[in-house]
Amino acid sequence: MATKPPAGDPVQDAPRVAAPQHAAAGLPAIAHTLKIAQEQMGVMRTARTLLKVNQKNGFDCPGCAWPEGDHRHTAEFCENGAKAVAEEATLRRVTPEFFAAHPVSDLATRSGYWLGQQGRITEPMLLERDAEGGAADHYTPVSWERAFAIIAEELTALASPDEALFYTSGRTSNEAAFLLQLFAREYGTNNLPDCSNMCHESSGSALSETIGIGKGSVSLEDLHQADLIIVAGQNPGTNHPRMLSALEKAKAAGAKIISVNPLPEAGLERFKNPQTPQGMIRGAALTDLFLQIRIGGDQALFRLLNKLILETPGAVDDAFVREHTHGYDEFTTAAKDADWDETLAATGLDRGHIEQALALVLASERTIVCWAMGLTQHKHSVPTIREVVNFLLLRGNIGRPGAGVCPVRGHSNVQGDRTMGIFERPAPAFLDALDKEFGITSPRHHGYDVVRSIEALRDGKAKVFFAMGGNFVAATPDTTVTEAAMRRARLTVHVSTKLNRSHAVTGARALILPTLGRTDKDVQAGGRQVVTVEDSMGMVHASRGNLPPASPRLLSEPAIVARLARATLGPASRTPWEEFEKDYARIRDRIARVIPGFEDFNARVARPGGFALPHAPRDERRFPTATGKANFTAAPVEFPALPEGRLLLQTLRSHDQYNTTIYGLDDRYRGIKDGRRVVLVNARDAAELDLADGSYTDLVSEWKDGVERRAPGFRVVHYPTARGCAAAYYPETNVLVPLGATADTSNTPASKSVVVRFEPGRRVTEDSRNNGHSGHSGNSTHTTTSSEPGHG
Repeated sequence: MATKPPAGDPVQDAPRVAAPQHAAAGLPAIAHTLKIAQEQMGVMRTARTLLKVNQKNGFDCPGCAWPEGDHRHTAEFCENGAKAVAEEATLRRVTPEFFAAHPVSDLATRSGYWLGQQGRITEPMLLERDAEGGAADHYTPVSWERAFAIIAEELTALASPDEALFYTSGRTSNEAAFLLQLFAREYGTNNLPDCSNMCHESSGSALSETIGIGKGSVSLEDLHQADLIIVAGQNPGTNHPRMLSALEKAKAAGAKIISVNPLPEAGLERFKNPQTPQGMIRGAALTDLFLQIRIGGDQALFRLLNKLILETPGAVDDAFVREHTHGYDEFTTAAKDADWDETLAATGLDRGHIEQALALVLASERTIVCWAMGLTQHKHSVPTIREVVNFLLLRGNIGRPGAGVCPVRGHSNVQGDRTMGIFERPAPAFLDALDKEFGITSPRHHGYDVVRSIEALRDGKAKVFFAMGGNFVAATPDTTVTEAAMRRARLTVHVSTKLNRSHAVTGARALILPTLGRTDKDVQAGGRQVVTVEDSMGMVHASRGNLPPASPRLLSEPAIVARLARATLGPASRTPWEEFEKDYARIRDRIARVIPGFEDFNARVARPGGFALPHAPRDERRFPTATGKANFTAAPVEFPALPEGRLLLQTLRSHDQYNTTIYGLDDRYRGIKDGRRVVLVNARDAAELDLADGSYTDLVSEWKDGVERRAPGFRVVHYPTARGCAAAYYPETNVLVPLGATADTSNTPASKSVVVRFEPGRRVTEDSRNNGHSGHSGNSTHTTTSSEPGHG
């Protein structure tokens, strides 16, 4: 058993490369899960902890938001979920002695992997100003009282509440999220950026306009009942592995599956279910039709399918369209103009594959479309998702069992945070209810989302940054600009369980506030507490940690917000913050009176498995849009242009990471081992661009702003991607995406369609550090101006 972190910070740009795999999970997943868990937790703690993951009397996995069924397996977790649990329940500790030995200047040179491997933070830490007014180089211990006094001092000194930013990660509980947005609004701002802004904001924007609610319309049981499931722009095998069990069950019931993706993904090819002997040995083939689409071509594909449906006698559900939809005539006019040649150019597909897809669509009475960031992070993401909705509306596939929209969320409570009011553009009805319940006057003007928050810090319009979880610096685009903006802040505060890159990129003063994790037992003055989360399909359930906290000096997230509010707002606040800290049931009582669907919250969440939130399109075929019906839309077809000698790059996760958390340096399914600085390129494209397999290259992105952004030292890997496309891991490639490159309407960074050229490079070593970063940290960057043709 080795519960100590790795001694050194490994080089990440010299991987071993093998052929990609064609099946996911199975024995290798079990072996790797147990290895990681035992290294972090030891044998007994591993058993005690993993058997409580996603159980009705246990805790919600801090990884993805995939729902659990009513009947649960003893091992109701996946490989990556076990890694997330192991890193939180680790026996490794980051103590004040660690910070004494590692100044911030040293932490800034370390990779995200190394930082995350050090363990749980045990005490509040302060980086104070030095004699010249700048940041000192060492974090030192600070009392909780002093920490809250510092934050209150900085907040009350601001010229306006809108100079403060309150960021939220998806791992935050419903109770903590509700308190944070309540505090921010009582304080006087709607500056509540969150991780949804970077991931599924495009889904929410498109769905709110078209069906009236910005969430998916399907349940887990709907997937099991579907005739056809289209998985577009999503890699379940790495990002939501438990989804593979649902797809396996759907296949066994007769469903067909179409996967639409620029890369072949092992999990969608074959799933070796580790929960059954037959699954372990043979596995189940999942995909019936693989459409290897060119990056950004999804809108064109669905537009052509819609045209072909309209041209097929009897294919349209005329009664549903007539009774439940609006805008049909305008939509059909646009759809009939869809052009085969343009579609083939946009998608890179051949006519035969599209015709096969159409045949499967027409044979299905119940169709679900699932998607993730492969659809949400383009300039034209919102019209793409609107076109998906058009596709489903045509055949009445919303509000029917086994059919609907299924945006698959990332973090385990990212959807719940938004439901609780973490949103920079809140609905007036929500604010009215909040004000009535608490006797406050919430601001009505819109606040900053993530991109606008970075711009506000850059421009000196925001001065205090408070983050409830997450790794803001590593998660956001335009790394060089973002880090410079964060360093302009007067105070940066991070509520965290572990170290990450954001702790090394600070304002003049910085605080790290260590908090309880999902695995930790939470005991307050009112007794043992539970928190709640909402999964990707609108189910709300309880989460109960079972381990002793990593340190007696930790506070829970609700306690941190409550104490911060008391320190900042003082006795003038009539909100019972102390009562909320003592007993989270009192928070849920207030949620029940403010947010529709949470009536009798405490009693309903006490039931094993929790409860489903109402969803009018799914439950009643009622669409709460401006027209009172589901809206067809008719946007022009868009897809990224590709200049000669360039490729379209998408950023993605490796199999050993979750969002910005790096669990290891392997991407087992893609054949990458011991490295992250790799770029996957189709062998034929590589030959045309003179990119030999194993050579090193710099990635240079091109945009209309005329600024080149460079990510140096990537090893070229010949890989079966779609022609004209390439892929590389984030956060290493976030530097290539400018702040201004965002999706229309949603303002989500366009990280999935980056035009890049390749310039001769070399391995990034200790001799080629830049901007104070380690060459193997994945953050070494620089920018130069250029007159090359751009992309936007």
